[in-house]
Amino acid sequence: MALLDGKVALVTGGARGIGLAIASAMAREGARLVLVDNGSERDGKNPDESVVQGAANQMREQGFEVSAYGYDVADEASTERLFSELEVGGLVPDILVNSAGISRDRNLFHLEVEDFDAVVRTHLRGTFLFSAAFAKTLRKHKRGGSILNMTSLSGLLGNIGQANESAAKAGIYGLTRTTSIELQKYGITVNAIAAIARTRLTEDLPMFEKVQGTMEPEHVAPLAVYLVSPLAEGQSGMTLSVAGGRIAKIGLAESRGRTKQADVGLWTPQEIAENFEAISKM
Repeated sequence: MALLDGKVALVTGGARGIGLAIASAMAREGARLVLVDNGSERDGKNPDESVVQGAANQMREQGFEVSAYGYDVADEASTERLFSELEVGGLVPDILVNSAGISRDRNLFHLEVEDFDAVVRTHLRGTFLFSAAFAKTLRKHKRGGSILNMTSLSGLLGNIGQANESAAKAGIYGLTRTTSIELQKYGITVNAIAAIARTRLTEDLPMFEKVQGTMEPEHVAPLAVYLVSPLAEGQSGMTLSVAGGRIAKIGLAESRGRTKQADVGLWTPQEIAENFEAISKM
C-alpha cells in the first residue's frame, strides 16, 4: 500500500516549483490532490488561473485525481469559500502543505513598504489563513491530520536583500511551533521545511550555476512526504532543512547563561559586560 492511500492533500503554490514537486510525490503515494495557486509572476503580480489548471491537467494525464483552484492564498473570503466547497464535495483534506510564496528582494534602503507587505501577506498571512481553516475543518469532523509549512534559512539565519522574506519566514517558524502545541490534542501534527532548491524564485542566484541538477525541488519532496505520512507519526513542531541530498534538523539553542544571586538578581550594564563570555557560552 502506498504511504498516502486514501488521503486528500491540499497544496498551496502547487502549480510550480517546490509545491508542484511535493504534490506530484504525494500523488504517486496515493493522495488525492487539491492544488491552490493563483499563477502570478514571481513578484505576485499578474495572476493567471490557467497556470494551476495546466498543472492539474498534466497530472490528470498521469492518472492522478486533481482539483485545482486559482485562489489568492492570503484572501480570507476565498480561503473560507474553498474549504466550504471542499467540505460540500466530500473532499475534507487530511494534509495541508503551505508552499505558496512570492519574491520581491530589495536591500533595506530600497525596500518599499508595499514590497514588504506583499511578501509577508502571501507567505505568513496565507500560511495562517489556510492553517486555521484546515484545523477548524478537521476539528469539526473529529479527524487528525498534518500541516507542513515552508520556512527558509533566510528566515532562520537572515540573508542580504531579504528583510521581507526573512520576517515572513521567521514568522512561519514561530507559527509552526505554536500551532504544533495548540493542535496536538486534536491529532494534528505541524512541521516545517527550510529548503534550498532551484525554483523560479531562486534560479538567478549565482550558487545555482555550480550545482546543476543537485538541488532541485524534487530533492525536497521525499522529506515532505515523510513528514505527513505514518512514518512520522507523532512527530510535530520540527523544522528540517533540505539542500540537495543533505537533510538536517534545525532548532533554536539557548546558552547555559549565568545567574546573578546578589542584589535580587539585578545586573548592572558593567557586570553584564564583564560576564558576557560566560553568559554566551553554549
